[in-house]
Amino acid sequence: MRETARNAFVAAIVFVGVIVLALALWKLRLLLALLFLAFIVAAALRPGVEALKRYRIPRGGGILLHYAAIAALVGVLLWLVVPRAVDQIQTATSSSRLESRASQTTGVKHDILIGVRNQLEELPNGAELIDPAVELTVTAFEIMVGIVFVLAAAAYWIFERDRAVDLVASLLPRGKRRLLRDTWTLIDLKLGAYVRGQALLIVLVATVLSTLFWAIGLPFWLLIGVFAGIVEIVPVVGPLAAGALAVGVGLTQSVSVGIAAGVAVLCVRLIEDYLVIPRVLGEAVGLSPLLVLTAVGAVALLFGEFAVLLAIPIAAVLATLVNVIVLDKNPAEEEVPTVIFSARDAETG
Repeated sequence: MRETARNAFVAAIVFVGVIVLALALWKLRLLLALLFLAFIVAAALRPGVEALKRYRIPRGGGILLHYAAIAALVGVLLWLVVPRAVDQIQTATSSSRLESRASQTTGVKHDILIGVRNQLEELPNGAELIDPAVELTVTAFEIMVGIVFVLAAAAYWIFERDRAVDLVASLLPRGKRRLLRDTWTLIDLKLGAYVRGQALLIVLVATVLSTLFWAIGLPFWLLIGVFAGIVEIVPVVGPLAAGALAVGVGLTQSVSVGIAAGVAVLCVRLIEDYLVIPRVLGEAVGLSPLLVLTAVGAVALLFGEFAVLLAIPIAAVLATLVNVIVLDKNPAEEEVPTVIFSARDAETG
């Protein structure tokens, strides 16, 4: 009886501990998401930092150079895009202009323009915008704090990753330490290749589609092109949403413009799927489209829209662990595509 009571007590303690740990992790999910995002950023930057180190530039200097280059690129893009985007937004939200265009049209086009006008007239103005403006300011501040936290954590992780791996490896039997290091390295390579490839695809798609939309005379071509590039982050659903938006806006101009917008999106997507992605991204994460779509949906339902950015990296980590632990694959034999930097650059310590 005494032994049974002791086992029951231990089981109860373990059960309560698991529940408490799960609740704590759930409460800290935002912090954990930011840390995981920082690890992903570090994986993307590490090859460049190590390549600069071979030219006698210390890691700290290499990280600062990368951050400065990213800030300069974002600044140039904002300088080129924002003024034109603001003009197009003002044009898009001009109720009088929509009223004038609607009065000159009939049928579906007329109904679409009238519907857009009615929605714009319901938007708050004046004093009604004060509270939303305050909330927007607070949200923007929180986003900035999150960005600074992610960049700082990524920089520290570039310095501390090897020590962290050694610490975890020291807790395992000697025969398992090599496997742990190879698996960790493989995950790091996959995440880095995915992020760099995804960034290239976003810039490429946004630039090409914006140019094509401008050439065919699509209204708000810059806004729609940039939107199409950004939603490349969300597989399958993102490109479909961009195509539907482009066709819908094109139909407000004419049937021919709507068809041309749809053809442009379809052609870019086919070129991307059959030529660009195999050469630029390859099998960086090694996930099937169905698994990717399922992961995106599951993560969005569990953790919210923000976590969609982390869905594919999380699925890639889990898939790699399953391959190594369950399917007994050797992580050292797995290949990761070269995206800007080779695996040798990432592994240099």
